[in-house]
Amino acid sequence: MSGYAPEGPGPGSERRAGERPGGDAAGTDGDRPVRVVVADDQTAIREALAVVLDLQPGLDVVATARDGAEAVAAAAEHAPDVILMDLNMPRTDGVEATRQVTERFPDVAVVVLTTLSDEQDILAALGAGARGYLTKESGRQDIARAVRAAAAGQAVLDPAVQERLLAAAVKSAAPVERPGAGLAPDLTPRETEVLTLIGEGLTNRGIAERLVVSEATVKTHINNLFAKAQLRDRAHAVKYAFLHGLVRARG
Repeated sequence: MSGYAPEGPGPGSERRAGERPGGDAAGTDGDRPVRVVVADDQTAIREALAVVLDLQPGLDVVATARDGAEAVAAAAEHAPDVILMDLNMPRTDGVEATRQVTERFPDVAVVVLTTLSDEQDILAALGAGARGYLTKESGRQDIARAVRAAAAGQAVLDPAVQERLLAAAVKSAAPVERPGAGLAPDLTPRETEVLTLIGEGLTNRGIAERLVVSEATVKTHINNLFAKAQLRDRAHAVKYAFLHGLVRARG
């Protein structure tokens, strides 16, 4: 694995902060790459992710971590923009590590990448402050896009994860009979349309393609509808869309 030194005893020992393989310094200001920490207890997965992400345009893997405690330490040492966090790790698990990172380093976004997709795991991670939740079935481009989106302040949920949240909403409450009833009164038709597409599991890019608008326009609509409907994140938006009859759970 070119550019990666053997793992040492401390967190993130493979890489000096801000340095790319070969010693080239990361960019600064507007062209600075997104600084990423990869946290996973499985060596093969951790190292493969680090290599793959480091080859993606605009991403710089500055450290890796073997457990939640090392992930928190790496956040302190390397000041990453995003931590890609597994959940099932020794010492400190991913949920607790996410909670510690988001409390101590609010500028660091945590994106969960795990094999666990049970609704309780999803809700626990999002409740701890994770900005995104992906399964390890996600492709490398999807993961890279999610990291960039999280660094830009966006919430990112795997479509399968959104479907799980919809299933949980089905169990907990029934939707209104008339679609759109009870929505925040000042939502525009376009914002309602965007909310519906979020509930259907589309990403910002997917929504932009469906509506034939730019991703920047989609982000503006999402920011506006989140503020008007008092939604914290995409997970709440999915449930909100279901409860107001805009989407139905499949099956």
